[in-house]
Amino acid sequence: MVYLVEDFYSIQGEGKFAGTPSIFFRFGGCNLRCPSFGDHFIKGKLVYGCDSVHAVNRKLFAKEWRQVGRRELVEILKSHLEHLDFKPHVVLTGGEPLLYWEDPEFAGFVEELVDRGLIVTIETNGTIEVDFAKYGAYREVIFALAVKLSNSGEPYEARVNRKAIDAIIRNTQYSFFKFTLSRNLIDLRAYDEIVDIIAPYPEVEVFCMPLGDRIEELRKHDKAVAEFCLIHGFIYSDRLQVRLWNRERRR
Repeated sequence: MVYLVEDFYSIQGEGKFAGTPSIFFRFGGCNLRCPSFGDHFIKGKLVYGCDSVHAVNRKLFAKEWRQVGRRELVEILKSHLEHLDFKPHVVLTGGEPLLYWEDPEFAGFVEELVDRGLIVTIETNGTIEVDFAKYGAYREVIFALAVKLSNSGEPYEARVNRKAIDAIIRNTQYSFFKFTLSRNLIDLRAYDEIVDIIAPYPEVEVFCMPLGDRIEELRKHDKAVAEFCLIHGFIYSDRLQVRLWNRERRR
């Protein structure tokens, strides 16, 4: 079963295509919890974890999760496209959208997007291995590999899957790494952690962005991350959605 949490039209806020008009499909569920990220007051409780906590915590946000199939996803896509006179990018995000990669409804939707000639990005934590021989449409997708570092609070063996990363990079024409950095991690071991992950792929672009889904939190880390990129030759990525809308949900 495929669960969609929300869909909206906005600009891409992060990574290679920052600033690009995009239709977002946010799918529910994740195989990681990243307990060191984010703090949210929800129903009077303090909840830590993903900045898209509503796409991870089904228990607290059950009313926002709805089961969908390919047909409904295509209708949602059409409802966005009918207001535009150009082809926007399409972003499949979460949570972790690759939880559904084998589901015929999700895979069929990806195939539909590719057949329509749309530029598609799947934002993934890079821990789930895709069979590109079985589902060829994924070869035409751009993968934003947001592999988690130790500042996520996840153990190494949970957050780094070398076979999954390798399969994505070897089977796609273009994908990129996108790391979330905190000031403290930079002071300790960020460079070593990143190099450990990217070393086999010198041709793949590396974006680093500051931790924070609130403007005040982003400001604690942004300059340190920019300096880190200047020193090591990585590409700085801001988080435009935070700068523009803070924690406001896009609809």
